[in-house]
Amino acid sequence: MTLESLKNAPHVTGLKQVSKIVGKGDAKGVFVAVDADVRVTKPLKALCEEKGVPVNDTATMAEIGKACTIEVGAAAAALLK
Repeated sequence: MTLESLKNAPHVTGLKQVSKIVGKGDAKGVFVAVDADVRVTKPLKALCEEKGVPVNDTATMAEIGKACTIEVGAAAAALLK
């Protein structure tokens, strides 16, 4: 699961949207920004662990945003099944 896959595969961007998709069981994998506020990302990571969704937390908000082809940073993005 690499950032490059976000460019070519169906995905959602943003903490709220990613949390919804993970909760529904429709996420194949989740990217969480290393520079996002821990208070915000901790619940998402816990939900991913509960649902068995792999988490990649090695990219920055700017890198995730760029991979999602948006002009701003993103704290999270999910690949759809």
